[in-house]
Amino acid sequence: FYYSIALGALFLVLIHHLTDAGWSVGIRRFCEHLASLLFPCLFILFLPIAFLAPKIYSWMSQDPSVNNLVAAKLPVFTMSGFYIASAIFFGIWWLLTSRLCSLSLEQDKTGAADCTRKMRFHAGWGIVAFALTLTFSGVLWMKATSYQWFSAIYGVYFFSDCAWIGLATVYIIAAVLLRQRILSPVLKQHYFYFLGMLLLAFTLFSAYTEFAQYFVVWNANTPEETFWYLIRERGNWWCLSMILIVGHFFIPFFMLLPEKVKMNFKIIIPVCLWIGLMHALDLAFNIFPSRFAYGFPLHLLWLPLGTLMFMGGLLAKLFVKKFNAHPPYPQRDPRLLEAMGVS
Repeated sequence: FYYSIALGALFLVLIHHLTDAGWSVGIRRFCEHLASLLFPCLFILFLPIAFLAPKIYSWMSQDPSVNNLVAAKLPVFTMSGFYIASAIFFGIWWLLTSRLCSLSLEQDKTGAADCTRKMRFHAGWGIVAFALTLTFSGVLWMKATSYQWFSAIYGVYFFSDCAWIGLATVYIIAAVLLRQRILSPVLKQHYFYFLGMLLLAFTLFSAYTEFAQYFVVWNANTPEETFWYLIRERGNWWCLSMILIVGHFFIPFFMLLPEKVKMNFKIIIPVCLWIGLMHALDLAFNIFPSRFAYGFPLHLLWLPLGTLMFMGGLLAKLFVKKFNAHPPYPQRDPRLLEAMGVS
């Protein structure tokens, strides 16, 4: 959940540099802080998954010589391949986020144009690395809980959800910082219209990728693919799937559709919180049925909720510490005057 938020924030930072946008200057700094949580914070929180991987991923106990589904995914689907690939993902995220953050802070001190050029350079290779690491990490850590399943669109689906929850989180943080007048010099009210438009766009895109994945599986009608959805028709997974159809698309779509609503905090902030809930339920819908095929045992609900709250509190504290340690927005960004509305 939190790793998808961090990836969504990283995506916004990369797009900011690649498009040389002016309106996003105000949100760039705290997006950098959110993205920097990928390493070392989320890496440390990933260690329990790494230690328990043989119990989480059933393919680790399968013999590739007698299991063609595992053999087809070699050499990544080996124990050493899992750990090496995971280390590569975090290594790339550390390199990318650390360079973007350090150059951003250096730009505050010197205002050198070279810092801007270097950040654009890192954004150039970074957007390719971002796409590859997001796709393969989603497949290796989430989709691989059902290693028998095939989906060519899973990486696109996961990207759309990362951007979706990232935008919702950024909208809430930006609204809070604007109300506290911390970002009022660089964050104008109409900039929230742009965030709202992006949020609406990714609401549509996320729904499209999920429907496209289902439609392709339904149309092909092969046992290697349909079993994934058949499991999710059992027990309370069926109820959750109906909730997601309505709550993941229809509610946020119709709430975000009116033009003036996109700048109304009283409406959009609850919608963003709702998006966070739907994203968490969608992740549960993707991951847990591989372990609980006939429905999630409700007496264990405290475990994922407690984990979410613990990690959320820890990461929020680290984020606030990072935010307070540096200027709240870029001080010498070449688009700063544009963001301030100075012609």
